[in-house]
This record gives sequence, structure tokens and C-alpha cells, in this order.
Amino acid sequence: MKLATKLLLFIAGSKLVVAALFILLLPFLVDQIASEYTNYILKEQQEKVMDIVAKNGIQYYLQGEKSYGSYTLLKEEYIALEPYTDKASLDTIKDTKRIIEGDTLNYRVLSHTFYDENKPYLLEVGKTIASIHQYNQPLQRFALYVLISLIVFTVLIDVTFTRLLVKPLGQIIKSRLVNRKFPFKEQEAKIKTSTTDFSYLDESILILMRQINEAFAKEREFTANASHELMTPISILQHKLENLLRDEDLSESAELGILETMKTLDRLKKISSSLLLISRIDNEQFVKRDEVNPVVLLQEILEEISHRLEEKNIQIHLDIKEELLLKQVNHDLLFQLFYNLINNAIKFNKENGTIEIFDELLSFNQYQITVKDTGKGIAKAQIPFIFNRFRKSDQAENPGYGLGLAIVKSIAAYHQIDIQVNSEVDKGTSFRVIFNLFNDA
Repeated sequence: MKLATKLLLFIAGSKLVVAALFILLLPFLVDQIASEYTNYILKEQQEKVMDIVAKNGIQYYLQGEKSYGSYTLLKEEYIALEPYTDKASLDTIKDTKRIIEGDTLNYRVLSHTFYDENKPYLLEVGKTIASIHQYNQPLQRFALYVLISLIVFTVLIDVTFTRLLVKPLGQIIKSRLVNRKFPFKEQEAKIKTSTTDFSYLDESILILMRQINEAFAKEREFTANASHELMTPISILQHKLENLLRDEDLSESAELGILETMKTLDRLKKISSSLLLISRIDNEQFVKRDEVNPVVLLQEILEEISHRLEEKNIQIHLDIKEELLLKQVNHDLLFQLFYNLINNAIKFNKENGTIEIFDELLSFNQYQITVKDTGKGIAKAQIPFIFNRFRKSDQAENPGYGLGLAIVKSIAAYHQIDIQVNSEVDKGTSFRVIFNLFNDA
């Protein structure tokens, strides 16, 4: 999962959690606000009454009566004044019941005692509970709408900001890591970003790419030079050994020793030739201008390698149906690629085994040739490493130098060919060689 996606999921998840908590607490919050606001209104009314009493006296309300009471038309609010006989003073706000004209109603009542002309009085200011909470539901709906609007707005802002924030990281991944062909030839410009971490990451990757290029160039140069320089002394030694073999006084044991030495030199010469070939491929010293017909190419290989088939009595079936040309390729390199694959199919096959070579047009742009054998197969654990140089198989009776498939890999990489391997132990192996038909490379 991409970093931007994780950030957006985290932001969206955290906002949903906050929204859920807010929705759960919303009824309680609205009730609390309504209650606090009612308390404030009741105290305001108390202060107004007390100001009037202070200016005009208690009789302004009593008018010669023992008590005073007034309430609104719907009995939602009332004010009451009466003499107070209890010694304890009151200054409270609480929910209680009152009887108004025979109706028992629930009120939130402010009770306050005071003195006027040295006489104690009780002031009550009340508001019905129903009127206090009549706007709770509309307030909750309004708060919910506001919350949803804010969440949508902030999510849009977060999405925009997150995309802008991680955009340089995406550019670094796309330009530095994805679909890069090694070695890295082009000189990449630095990614423009104000984020220090991304700048440091970009610079570090560029430094590593340069270091890898330098190390790879040195390795290729050493391999090419060493392989080339080895060829001359090997040829001289072979020539001298051949001259020694012409000596008629040479003993049989000495002759056998010289022959063994010549075999060893021959193997060393083949290894040097293979390393030199890989180095030339990696250095792109071959031109890709040929047009190759797969049928003709494979028939050429089979003619050259047919004597190997007779040694193990192996039957080979060539079934190439598609009539097409592989363009912008090197004929000799493709010959070597399929030669090595078919040669391995013979080398690691069983007596009286079979080899199948067939093709398939995967899409308008992809063409596949499969080389399939009935050999001993390759263990799954070994498949990821079979293209490594000097990586030998476990087939003790057919030892190799570990360079055949390395050459195949280098040729495939040079032509941007994809090679896929399927294998089962004791059942056989298939190599699928996939060409991109409209590759401009």
C-alpha cells in the first residue's frame, strides 16, 4: 500500500473516530448547554427583579397582597414572590414540580431569599423543562450537519495537501527505482522538493546509483581485460603442449598427463571466452539491426546440435506456427541464447527423453517461444539463482561452468527480453522467452 493511501486512511479513520465520539456525546452536550443557558437566563431575571425591588420596594410587586405570582400564557415561565418563614437562606437552581392553576408541571426553578424592610422574602423564577429542551433535537441536527460539512471540507484539504506532500516521493520512486535499466546511463536531475527528508533520500539514491555504476564499470573492465589477457597465454600453452605430444620418445604416462592438461586448458579457454562474451554484451558492443525468422534460427541450431540428441536418444519437436520477424535484434546473440537453452535441455534430460519447442502470440505486442524438456528439473529454491554466474546445478553427472544461463540472461537483458522459468523435480523444465515485438530499443 502506498504511503499516500496509508496517510489518507489514517486521516479518514481518525476523523471518523472523532465524529463517532462527537455524535455519542452530542445529546449530553446539547442538554448541558441548554441547562447552562437556562441557568444564565434565570439569574438575569433574578437580577432584574432585585433591581426593581431595590428601586421601588417590594410593594411594586405585592400591591398590598401577601404574595405575588405571574406566568406566561402557556405557563412556560413564572415569577413568584412571597414571605419566607424558614430561617435558612436559599440561593439554588434545581428541577422541581409546581402546581399552576391545577396543572402539575416540571420546572427548573431558581430560588433566592432576600430581605426588604427587615422582612424575609422568597423569590422564585421558573422555566418549564419542556421549553428548555424543545430545541435540543433541531440543535443536534444542526450540529451534525455542521460536523459532516467540516469533515468533508477537511478531508478534501487533507487529500490535496497529502498528495502535494508525497508527490516528490512518488517522483523519486518513479524516476529512480521503477522500470530502470541497469546500468544507469542518463544523468538524473534532482527532484525539486521543500521537504528535507525527501531531498536527502533523493541525493542518497543518486549517490548510490553513481557508486553502483562505477563499481559495475570497473567489474566489466576487469572481466573483459582478464578474459582477453588470459586467451594469449592459454593459446601459447596449448601450442606448446601440442608440440610435446609430437615427441616420439614421450612415455605413455607423460602423454596422458599432457592430454589432461590440455583438457583443463580447453575448459579454461571456454570460460574466458564466455566471460569475454558476457562483458561485450554488457558493454553493448553488438549491433541490433538484424531481422530474424524464429523458424530459420531454430532450425540452424538443431542442425548444429543434432549429434547431441543421438547420444541420449532424445526426440525433439519443433512447432513454430507464427510467421513473423523479430526486428532490431542481433542474430548471433539470439542464436547463442537459444543454443544454450536447447543445449541445457539436452544435457540435463533423461535417456529417451523429449524436448518441445513451440511458440505463442500472447498479445499484439508479445511473442513467446517455449523450450520444454522432460529432464530432472530444478528445485524451486534454486530457480531464483540459476542465471547467476558460476552457479552450478546439483546434477553431479552433468557438471557445467555456470556461465551458460548467465550468457542467456545478459543477451535477454540487452534485447529487453523477459525469461520465465517453470520446473518440477523429476518432471522437467520449461523456459519461456518473451519478446516485445514493437520495442524501439
